[in-house]
Amino acid sequence: MSEHLYVHVPFCTSICGYCDFCHVRYQAQLVDAWLDAFATELAHFATIGTYRTIYIGGGTPSALNLAQATRLLELLKPYATLVEEYTIEINPESLSQEKADLYAHYGINRASLGFQTDDEQLLQVLGRHANTAIVKQAMGYLRQSGISNISLDLMYSLPNQTLTQLERSIDTALALAPTHISLYSLTIEEHTIFAKKGIQPCSEEVEAQMYEQITQKLTSAGFHRYEIANWARSTEYESAHNQAYWLYADFDGIGCGASGKQQGYRYDHQRNIQAYLKNPLERIMIPLTPQEQIFEDVMMGLRLRKGMDLKRIVKRYGVDLRTHYPKTLQTYLSMGLLELEEDQLKASEHGFDILNSILEAFLEEDACRGQ
Repeated sequence: MSEHLYVHVPFCTSICGYCDFCHVRYQAQLVDAWLDAFATELAHFATIGTYRTIYIGGGTPSALNLAQATRLLELLKPYATLVEEYTIEINPESLSQEKADLYAHYGINRASLGFQTDDEQLLQVLGRHANTAIVKQAMGYLRQSGISNISLDLMYSLPNQTLTQLERSIDTALALAPTHISLYSLTIEEHTIFAKKGIQPCSEEVEAQMYEQITQKLTSAGFHRYEIANWARSTEYESAHNQAYWLYADFDGIGCGASGKQQGYRYDHQRNIQAYLKNPLERIMIPLTPQEQIFEDVMMGLRLRKGMDLKRIVKRYGVDLRTHYPKTLQTYLSMGLLELEEDQLKASEHGFDILNSILEAFLEEDACRGQ
C-alpha cells in the first residue's frame, strides 16, 4: 500500500504557453461532472489510513470555486487522517481569503505558488497573469489562514531573458520570504503553444550561467539545495511528497491526467476529459522490467543532494550497483564526478551540474548489457 497520493485537477482558467500537463479550460459544469467521476475512482483505488502525503496538483486546483473545492476536499477527507504534509498548487490570481481558509480547514499545510518571474513582459510571454503584487497578496491570504509553508516556482531560460532580469526575479522571490523554491528551466514540449509558435528558450550556455547564478544567490540567502531543482530554507521545509518520487517509492495517482506507480508498474490515466468521464477506472498500465526499475531508481536518487543508499537497491532488487554498473561507476568515481562513501552514492558538486551526462552513461551501460 502506498503512503503517497497525487491528485490531478486538470482545470485552468487560461492555458500557459509552455504547459504540457493535462489541462482543460475551466467550465463549472465540466468540473462538477469531473468531481462525480473522481469520486468513483477515488473510492475504487485509494486506500484509507495509509497516506502520509497528499499533493493536489494540476492544472490549477485553485481554479475550482468554493463549492467545488469543498466537495473535492470533503471527498479526500477520509484519506487525509494520517497525512503529515498536505500540499495544493495555486495560481495566485485565483486565490481568495475564503479559499485559503477552506484549504486550512481541511488540513492543507503546504502551498506551491506559481511565481515564475517578476518581469511583467516575460509573464505576458508565458501567458501568466499574476504579477508580484498578486503573488504577495496570495501569500498573505495563506499566512492569514495559518498556512505558512509556502513554495514558489521560479522559471529561468525564458525567451530572451537576461541575467539581470533573472537576478531581479530571484531577489523579488526571496523578498517574499518563501520557505521553499522550485526551479524550472523552460523546455519546449511538442504539443505546447510555444512549440506551435516556434518560441525557444535561452541557449544552453546562458542557461548554465543562469543556474549558477541561482545557486549562488539562493545559497547566500540561506537556502540549501536538497535536490537538483529544489531549495529549502531548512530541512523541515523539504518536500516530503516529492522526495517519495526521488526515492522511487510507490504512489497512487487519481484523476484525469494523473500517473502513479505500483509494484513494478507505472500507470497513466486518460488525458482526454470526455474519455475519463465515461470510464474513470481506466488506467493505461506500463510494465517496468527490473533493469528499467533499477535505472529509474538511480536516475531519481542521484537528483538528491545526499544521493542514494546502495543498501536500499540491494533490498529492492537483489542487485549491488557496484557490480551492476561497474564501468560507469569506475569512470565517474575516478573523475570525481560521483562520490561513494560507505554505501551512499551521490554526485559531487561538479557532477551535480552535469548529471544528465552521467545518467546517459548508465543508460549506455544498460544498452550494452542487453546486447
